[in-house]
Amino acid sequence: MKKTNAMRLLDKERVDYQMISYETNDGKIDGVSVAAKIGKDAETVYKTLVAQGAKNAYYVFLIPVAQELDLKKAAKACQEKKVEMLAVKDLLGVTGYVRGGCSPIAMKKRFPTFIDSNAQRLPSLIVSAGRIGLQLELQTNDLQQLTVAAFIELTK
Repeated sequence: MKKTNAMRLLDKERVDYQMISYETNDGKIDGVSVAAKIGKDAETVYKTLVAQGAKNAYYVFLIPVAQELDLKKAAKACQEKKVEMLAVKDLLGVTGYVRGGCSPIAMKKRFPTFIDSNAQRLPSLIVSAGRIGLQLELQTNDLQQLTVAAFIELTK
């Protein structure tokens, strides 16, 4: 299988990870469906969300797939008056990834990144590998260090 940019970066940084693949033929690529397909608890599978602040800066948020991002908490984390979700049509141009395959690792540029504080109690997290049909499981602290992320309460 061809490696994604996220996997290549993890290899380069010598970060241990496990690649997990899942079937996409049924079109169910939302996070909760992916968690069920790979047999993992939805609390350990995190989705990568990208938002834009009033200052036109981009921010990355990682939250459990079954949860919803609280935009007020997200804005406070970024020290912005407000943040809005990035339009799907802009995602590829900003991050280099498509919806359903957006990894927090190896985006086109490094953006300020925030991981929901509940992740701190988990030894590992599962995030997109950068392609629909592929996930990565890695140690929570490795993900935090690699993305230079802050842990903060982000969900409703």
